[in-house]
Order: sequence, then C-alpha cells, then structure tokens
Amino acid sequence: MSDFRHKLEATNDFVVGVELVSTRGTVQETLASRTVAFARDLAASPQVDWVSITDNAGGNPMLAPPTLGGIIRDGGRDVVIHLSCKDLNRNGLESEAWMLASEGFHNLLALTGDYSGPGVDGTAKPVFDIDSVGLLALLARMNAGLELARPRSGGTTRLAPTRFYPGCVVTNFKLHENEVVPQLLKLDKKIANGARWVINQIGFDSRKTSELVAWLRRPGAVSAGMPLIGNVYLLSPRVARLFRTGRIPGVVVSDALADVCERQAASPDRGRAFFVELAAKQIAIHRGLGCRGVYLGGVHTMAEVDEVLALSRTFAPDDWKAFAREVRFSRPGECFLFAEDPATGLADAASWDSGYTQSLRRPPPSPHVDLHYRVSKWTHDAMFTPGRGLWNLGARLAAGARDPMQGPAWLRAIEHAGKSLMFRCKDCGDCSLPDIAFLCPESACAKNQRNGPCGGTRDGLCEVDDFPCIWARAYDRLKSDHRSEELLDHAPVLQDQSLRGTSSWANTWLGRDHLARSRATAASSSDSIPTDPTP
Repeated sequence: MSDFRHKLEATNDFVVGVELVSTRGTVQETLASRTVAFARDLAASPQVDWVSITDNAGGNPMLAPPTLGGIIRDGGRDVVIHLSCKDLNRNGLESEAWMLASEGFHNLLALTGDYSGPGVDGTAKPVFDIDSVGLLALLARMNAGLELARPRSGGTTRLAPTRFYPGCVVTNFKLHENEVVPQLLKLDKKIANGARWVINQIGFDSRKTSELVAWLRRPGAVSAGMPLIGNVYLLSPRVARLFRTGRIPGVVVSDALADVCERQAASPDRGRAFFVELAAKQIAIHRGLGCRGVYLGGVHTMAEVDEVLALSRTFAPDDWKAFAREVRFSRPGECFLFAEDPATGLADAASWDSGYTQSLRRPPPSPHVDLHYRVSKWTHDAMFTPGRGLWNLGARLAAGARDPMQGPAWLRAIEHAGKSLMFRCKDCGDCSLPDIAFLCPESACAKNQRNGPCGGTRDGLCEVDDFPCIWARAYDRLKSDHRSEELLDHAPVLQDQSLRGTSSWANTWLGRDHLARSRATAASSSDSIPTDPTP
C-alpha cells in the first residue's frame, strides 16, 4: 500500500499534495531544469505528502509524467500520475497503464482530458476513444486481473492483477443546474466504476464546495466515505485574467472575484499577500468542511509552497467558519440541491430531500423538449423495446437479411436517411441516442462523450464549438420527464469501433451493441443478488 493510500484510508491525516506541471522538451532544457529542481525540492519536503504530475496539460505536448515522477519517487515521495484519454485510444491507455504498473506508479488520476491544443504543424487530432468513466472501468478490470479471450482454444486467460489506486476529478463550480447536476451524477458513475478518491476542479467558493461535500455524504450515496481532496490555487492578477477568459476549460473565476483581483493588481506587491492569504484560507475551509486534504496548484517554487502552508498553520481551528463567509465568489443562483444554512452560509446537508426532490417535481419549461425529442422517444419505444412493439419483427428481418450486419437493404436505407436528416448520424453502428435523450455524441459533441459531460463547458456552452452542451440539453429533456436522476444509468459505454459503418438498428435487434452488453450485465448482476438478505 502506498503511503498516499494509507493516509487516505487508514489514518485521519490531512494530506497535502502539490501539482507539478510538466514542460516541453527534454530535462536538459532550461525551463525543464527548473521544473526538475522543483520536483526534487518537493520530494525532499516533509510538508508535502504527494506530488501530482500533469499529462499534456491544456492539450499541449509535454514531457511524459513518469520522467518527473521517477525523480520524485526516488526521492521518497508518493507520486500521482495524471492519465488522460485525449491522446491515446483504449489500447494505448492499457499499454500506458501496464508501463506505469511496471515502473511502480500505482496512484493514477483518471481524466477525460482537455481538447487537443497546438502541436507540430498545427492542432493535433484528439482521440477520446473512451473517457474517464471508461478508463476507470478499464483500470478496475486490470486490478481484478484482466481476462483475455483465447481465440484458438475458445477459452480465456487471466493476467496478474495490478494495484492501481485510481482517483477522479469533479467540476462542481458551474453556473447552471444543467451543468452542475450532470457533473455530480457523473462523479457517482466514476466512483461506481472504481474511483477511490476525488479532487475537485479549481474554483473559489465555499458554498459550492460545501454542496459537493453534502452531495458525497447524502443518504444512500455510492460515495459514502469517499475521500475528497480540495483544490487550492495560488492566484495572481495575470492568471485570474487568463482564467476569466475561459481559455482554461473547467476553471471558473467569477465577475466578483475578477473585480477583487483587478483591485489587488493595483497594490504595490500586485496583491501577493492577498492571494497567499486566499490560498491559506481555502486550506482552512477544506479542512473545516471535512476534506481529507488539499491539492495545491499555481505554485512554482518551494518557497511559495512553504509560504502558503506556513500561513495556514497560524489559523485557529474555528477560523475557517469566518473564512467560509469571505470566500463566496459564486454568481447568484448557482446552488441547486441544498438549501443554505443561515447559521453558516453553507449548504445544509439536511435539506437534501426537500432540495433535489422538489426540483425534480417542478421541472421548468425547456426549449430542448421539442417535437423532435417527442417523436424520437415514441419511435424508439415502438421499435427498440425488447419483446414489445416492432422489436420481434425487426430482429427477424435483420437475422434473415443477406448481410445481417446491415439488415435488409430497404430498411438500412430508411435508417441511414432518417438518422442523417434528424441527427446528422455518423454511422458509428453502436448508437447512443437513447442514452443521451436522443442527442448524438458523434455529431454534436467535440469529445464524443457517451458517459456524461466533460468539465469544459462555459455557461452551458461547449468549450470547443461554443454551442449548447448535449449533456446539459439531455438533462433538461429528462428533467421534463421527471427522470433527470437517470441521466447516466446507462454508463459505462465503451463504443465498439468494429461496428462502424454497419446498421445500428440491426446491431440493437441482434444484440451486438453496447446496449445488449448493458442488458446482459444488468441481468448477470440481478442473478447474483441473493433472494434471502439474511446474513
């Protein structure tokens, strides 16, 4: 067991992690040499419990994390390696995971990743074959001993189990309900698929952080007891302006905070003392809210780390309550699931039932609930409900076709024309329309997300193409049907690329797509539940 895992699971220690952003070029480059020196300082510091190393942050090509990780590991400090899905397909991610396990890097932060940025001769083509939910599911299977098919014998073989301790990220600092709630539902799905600890994205609001804590601890939650590590970022006026532009996906600096940062920029030290104090106060707030530690970013030298941590240690145990009222930089109406406790100004965990349940009962009108959606639902229910409506007829027609992968030619022509016109279908053959309230992740999502939203929306708009996020639209559609809590019941989905160019209708009827696998998994799970609950 790594020291990092031991502290989170077997002690009550408040752990301190520091983010180390990799650089471009070899370790001999001048900029990289500074990063290497910082890595060595972090490895030698008794104040730092673990160091987290980014994976091509911002979608930019950088030195691979294990290079810096080896320096820190050899210095006796625990390392968390970021592993993202933007640059590698599922085979590449599995290969990378085997390498990390072999090199002794077991603490992994599973990420979907930023959209690809500029590289040699232009912008790179992003991958996004799977996302963070799919990656966590893959790591869980590797931890259990990955089972491989043996085509010649028809049997299987099982590889030795890995010892990964995977974590995940949640982006809870969002403006609209249809952004925030899908992020929290996706967090539950990440935990159900193997995440063992959670870090939240950069943000500056104690009320929204307390809502995340309350969500994790709500009655009956899959996340009960899940360690939450609070994100603390050392701001500066320049970085605040950058964050304010929205060019860093998922990072939120509100108008109120931006105004404060601009006022501080006019001070003699450009607000340095203020920003150090803000970071130290955030540490106190996270500790007071019951987080298991903090994740310190925006620091580039050991002196900055020492300064923030030293100031945080000067605070009295109850000072965090006053700080929580100060660090309130959310925009009006950003909290949706829990009422505000008038005594603290934080989320009232006891208001869960009255908050979320009442919200579900009174869905507001949504422009996304249109005739297109209603027709799609009716058609799907009539044609693709197992054992009902046109299901049996469709299955017979597909099975009896000259090419069962395409189904009857006339029916394939209707499918192709209809779905192209209504959904701009890309003919993936493994359709997720019913999973996303009849919105297509291939044609309407820059990252092809099938297991929930990425963290990069800005006020409900896609970080890449600036149109409404399909997952926000799907949430509104399901909420109109009083089913928003079912948004991610289908996950995880790992699309089968071998079906591309074939008939998704035939694949559904004949049990070749992910929907059939999901039904088989659900049936298997149901069969394994004992009928007698008595121990």
